[in-house]
Amino acid sequence: MREQFETNFFGWHQLVGELLPTMRKQGEGRIIQNSSVLGFAAMKYRGAYNASKFALEGWTDTLRLELKNTNIHLSLIQPGPIETQFRANAAIAFEKWIDYENSPHSSQYQAQLNRLNNDKSNNAFVLPAESCISPLLDALESKKPKLRYRVTTPTKVFAVLKRLLPTRLLDKILDKAA
Repeated sequence: MREQFETNFFGWHQLVGELLPTMRKQGEGRIIQNSSVLGFAAMKYRGAYNASKFALEGWTDTLRLELKNTNIHLSLIQPGPIETQFRANAAIAFEKWIDYENSPHSSQYQAQLNRLNNDKSNNAFVLPAESCISPLLDALESKKPKLRYRVTTPTKVFAVLKRLLPTRLLDKILDKAA
């Protein structure tokens, strides 16, 4: 959990803290943070990642409100399933931190480990990493950048479902999607 937060939250927090005085001094800036569909729609067996991305989203929203009277713009990129080394890296961390063989969830954890060890995603909506370039460029160059850039279809769909559905129904959908 601490390692996830160091990477996905405290690292961003430190970097922004170091850059913000310069942005304030120059009277402008862009802060673009990389979140996830799992930053607003949690999935089981991804607790540390979910929590760290939820924290990043909450802090980004807070910072945006605190900087509203400046010319410093904040945006979140919310990719969703992107074909990267994410699974390979997650498998290494999983084996390091999760005692899956002695867990009451051992069979579910084994399924997660099998998924993480696949060379390719089995997600029909996965996009190449290049799919994040256009939203990133817009966040950097637009006069009025979006607050959130949802990149993949699952991210767009779950953003709508989260607003419309009761939590229990959304949980059932997320449970099946996991």
